[in-house]
Amino acid sequence: MALQELLAEVRACRICEAQLPLGARPVVQADSGAHILIVGQAPGLRVHETGIPFNDPSGERLRDWLGMTPEEFYDPRQVAILPMGFCYPGRGRSGDNPPRPECAPAWRQRLLEQLPNIELTVLAGRYAQEWHLGKAVNLTERVRNWRDVWPEYVPIPHPSPRNNLWLRRNPWFEQELVPCLQQRVAQFRAENSS
Repeated sequence: MALQELLAEVRACRICEAQLPLGARPVVQADSGAHILIVGQAPGLRVHETGIPFNDPSGERLRDWLGMTPEEFYDPRQVAILPMGFCYPGRGRSGDNPPRPECAPAWRQRLLEQLPNIELTVLAGRYAQEWHLGKAVNLTERVRNWRDVWPEYVPIPHPSPRNNLWLRRNPWFEQELVPCLQQRVAQFRAENSS
């Protein structure tokens, strides 16, 4: 099955609609030529409303960490965006609920098989990291040991403003990891613009 047909199936998915507070609205971005894969948790409310991935303050911070303009980030030929859950899961006591557990087993492997050119997978948050890299002691240790999986993967904290305290407590992240990430993304841009 071609990627575009699979994406149409994903966007029509309703497997967990009964558990979603605002109904199903799968939000994904992909093209078989993409070299960068962004794996987040699940769309937030603003993303659900607009249908545009990372169309919120988390996205602004993520684009800054990547060193990408919105035009580059939203070009599916450059960047695929496949969160662990494709629909807004609703709010919990301390933020958005986790991604629905039905989503990744239903779609993830089939989609990844259609992205043969991915060279860098950015894993934003615990759910993305556990799916792709297995369980870790904790997110801080996983991110601190980012060189263990570099350059294929880069684990990062979720770019949400809710993580401002984590970022203040871990200044090494923006001092050490972010510049390497920006350099790697710039390398893809240079290679693909010629």
